[in-house]
Amino acid sequence: MAYVITPLCERAGLCVDVCPTDSIHFVDGDSDWPLYYINPETCIDCGACAAECPNEAIFMGGDEPAEYADYAAINENFFTSGPGTEFA
Repeated sequence: MAYVITPLCERAGLCVDVCPTDSIHFVDGDSDWPLYYINPETCIDCGACAAECPNEAIFMGGDEPAEYADYAAINENFFTSGPGTEFA
């Protein structure tokens, strides 16, 4: 299961810089959450993004706090059916 970025993210972008597989994508847009997505097909579950996140906003899918449990599906849907399908 890939890592998931939750609304705890303050969009510092440090996770993008450390991802060895370029799996984290920023989507420019309005202020609606989320703007960073992790491609579950290319994420290698290394944890570099979570370790670098200053807000502890990134969790292994399934390990996120209960209030953010929907974000794994939101993230995956972004790559399979949403405006981010060009990254899939």
